[in-house]
Amino acid sequence: MSLINENAAHIAVLDVPLSIFNVAQWQTGEITNAQDCLAEETPVALIYNGVSHAVMLATAQDLEDFALGFSLSEGIINSVSELYSVELKTQTNGIELHCEIASKCFSQLKERRRTLAGKTGCGLCGAESLTQAMRYPPILKVQGKYELGSITRSLRGLQMHQALQQKTGATHASAYVSPNGEVALLREDVGRHNALDKLIGALAKSTIDKKGFIVTTSRASFEMVQKTASAGVGMLVAVSAPTGLAVRVAEQCGLVLVGFARENRLVVYSHAEHILNE
Repeated sequence: MSLINENAAHIAVLDVPLSIFNVAQWQTGEITNAQDCLAEETPVALIYNGVSHAVMLATAQDLEDFALGFSLSEGIINSVSELYSVELKTQTNGIELHCEIASKCFSQLKERRRTLAGKTGCGLCGAESLTQAMRYPPILKVQGKYELGSITRSLRGLQMHQALQQKTGATHASAYVSPNGEVALLREDVGRHNALDKLIGALAKSTIDKKGFIVTTSRASFEMVQKTASAGVGMLVAVSAPTGLAVRVAEQCGLVLVGFARENRLVVYSHAEHILNE
């Protein structure tokens, strides 16, 4: 069932959030007039029970998935059932996602916002605020093993599913991959965190077996590890490098973390015992 309120006023999300620009193109010593297809980034405000929480620059598609995935990965809600509805409203300067969540979740969110406010002029200060800012994921129970062949197959299939990237060259993608290496779900966005949140939202609503893994076209930061682990997925494969903190957190929570993933090489940074070379 869709969480979007289709009867809400001002609903107008771009099916394909792209723009065409006239450009001057220099190539092989010549300048020619051409047209270029560019990805759009739109301010998207997340509003919970009438209170504004965050504004993200995002690609204006799959926003229902984004609202759900962000709410789950940020610990605002603990299950899909705690997000009652999402009402999308377009404004002249962006998009608002009005999320109605369970009262206990909203109370916890208000308390977290109060804690993170800190003292005047010092921002996120104090040990309590730092603890809130660095939410470590729970320890995962990694189910089974992951075959190297599945990782390489997923990388081969990744590009053909990236419609926006093929047109613009400007978007990140996060994909959920089945144990045999087939891309089952994929979401794109100009922001790597947004793409992952969209994927987590789509995955949470699906009936797909959660024994697969996530592939991202970006680097693997702490937040990417935290979001993947919070979704209960046992492996994150990134095409670029991880950060040191990301590796330490992955090791601690039981997440298999792979970086620099290519069809002919990759680096396993944590829990390599779960990788099978078959």
